[in-house]
Amino acid sequence: MDLFDYAFMQRALLAAVLVGLTAPAIGTYLVQRRQAIMGDGIGHVAMTGVALGFLLNTSPVWMATAVAVLGSVGMELIRSRGRTSGDVALALLFYGGMAGGVLIINLAPGGSTANLNTYLFGSITTVSPEDLTAVVVLALLVLAVTLGLRRQLFAVCQDEEFARVTGLPVRLLNLVIAVTAAVTVTVAMRIVGLLLVSAMMVIPVAAAQRLTKGFGATLAGAMVIGVVVSLAGTVTTYYVDAPSGAAIVLLAIVVFLILSLAATPLARRRTRGTAGSPEDVASCTLDEGEAGAAVSPTKRD
Repeated sequence: MDLFDYAFMQRALLAAVLVGLTAPAIGTYLVQRRQAIMGDGIGHVAMTGVALGFLLNTSPVWMATAVAVLGSVGMELIRSRGRTSGDVALALLFYGGMAGGVLIINLAPGGSTANLNTYLFGSITTVSPEDLTAVVVLALLVLAVTLGLRRQLFAVCQDEEFARVTGLPVRLLNLVIAVTAAVTVTVAMRIVGLLLVSAMMVIPVAAAQRLTKGFGATLAGAMVIGVVVSLAGTVTTYYVDAPSGAAIVLLAIVVFLILSLAATPLARRRTRGTAGSPEDVASCTLDEGEAGAAVSPTKRD
């Protein structure tokens, strides 16, 4: 039978597309502000939410979303205070979330750590219609925020102080980024898994940066790469008995390596072509500036 004949594969492929779009979309902002590892921390916290879903006999996806959002808000508040003890507080939050998940799942009726495996590493066969509904709703929310507010979010990620001077609500936008990242983690956990979702937030963005200059081009390129590797990884796991998250992440790494090799000679040609040409440099800066509004005049990544 063709893989499209199976209902669970139809759900898995749709969920894979949404993961491929949402994870790099928010990941672009996290990479820009050098918080690439944030998704990993949120994934640890979301484990407690999944376990609470089993304990309370409710949807693990929605419960994980609620707990992850609370955890992300706590992370952002700790980060914004900038105290030297912030790293310790974040570590307590991360590992406390993992320990809480393991403890609570064993308290649930008939629960065990085996129940967490599909959420930790992803599994295409376990995407239920209820899970897909939740994923679609949450993914649309993430895309609405990351694309609809991309100018404001980019300004905050590029230079918080300058964004504050221009009148942007910096604290609120920082919380929006944190909450959106938390929602993205729960969107991806059924396909990629909580322990690997951070890779999908970072690797497609890093791969897109090999070939792009401006923020807008990087965002679009990362989303395209995310969709391609998510679909390819999901299809691969249909034919090979392996966790979908592992296949998707490994394919993303392969794409990154290929683009890195291809970008080296391309970068050399660009360097020769733009050397001593102020007009080209000015044009590059203008193109990148059009990707955001009210941003710092400093060099953009």
